Amino acid sequence: MKKIAFIGLGNMGGPMAANLLAKGMDVTVFDLVPEAVQQACDKGAKSASSAAEAVKDAQVVVTMLPAAQHVKSLYLGDDGIIAKAGAQTLFIDSSTIDAQSARDVGEAVEKAGHMFVDAPVSGGTAGATAGTLTFIMGGSEQAVEKARPVLDCMGKNIFHAGPLGAGQVAKICNNMLLAVLMAGTSEALQLAIANGLDPKVVSDIMLQSSGCNWTLQKYNPCPDVMENVPSSNDYQGGFMVKLMNKDLSLAMDAASASSSATPMASLAQSLYRLHQSNGNQDKDFSSIFKMFEQQ
Repeated sequence: MKKIAFIGLGNMGGPMAANLLAKGMDVTVFDLVPEAVQQACDKGAKSASSAAEAVKDAQVVVTMLPAAQHVKSLYLGDDGIIAKAGAQTLFIDSSTIDAQSARDVGEAVEKAGHMFVDAPVSGGTAGATAGTLTFIMGGSEQAVEKARPVLDCMGKNIFHAGPLGAGQVAKICNNMLLAVLMAGTSEALQLAIANGLDPKVVSDIMLQSSGCNWTLQKYNPCPDVMENVPSSNDYQGGFMVKLMNKDLSLAMDAASASSSATPMASLAQSLYRLHQSNGNQDKDFSSIFKMFEQQ
């Protein structure tokens, strides 16, 4: 039974920590929200009064935070968790951040004699709850192999994308494509509705045709076409618009740094920014469907 510190118990981190507990791991948790800590403790976790306390005896530290500034603040400096960890700790950061920040943190971890894997996830809150997440790892072969047994407790598909930062690059490429697919699927379904077709029937047709994609299979954006997805719950839960915009900004930064052409993603980013500015920042990203609705 590994001793694991889990820091960041939000919509994704909470269920991930719960799955570690369900697999018999010894988990100590920390979060700035007391209610999130209590929920984890109700499932068998131990609470720590600080991130430093959480990591001091841990063999593995898993972090799941909103953005790069939070990750850097947590890890680096004299008061960071790198300095507070025991010898030869494995750090796994599942936050979605820019690749250079992941490299900076990873190099600082390795310089201190520890191991680091950047391991952002795909699969949303449903995958986090079900333990079927996809983990996309960047790091050394040794660190990746050491991380696999821990990630197996929380995910179904585990990939090694390359060296430090590669997990983040692969993740933002995936989410960039997801934004394009969701906008395109929403546009197509609204066109069908505007011309008198039943969106359920059209979805079934496209699922068996060349327009088939993940958003139709797992996450239909049209209300009441699919059960247990945010679109059928007033777009509550899931992956918020503001987080999709964050990931699209990371993708555009990567595109700029590598002089890559991303016209479809640029348009998707404009649509999602407009959608957020209209007060939808906390709704699921599939709510972009409403933007194409005829008034």
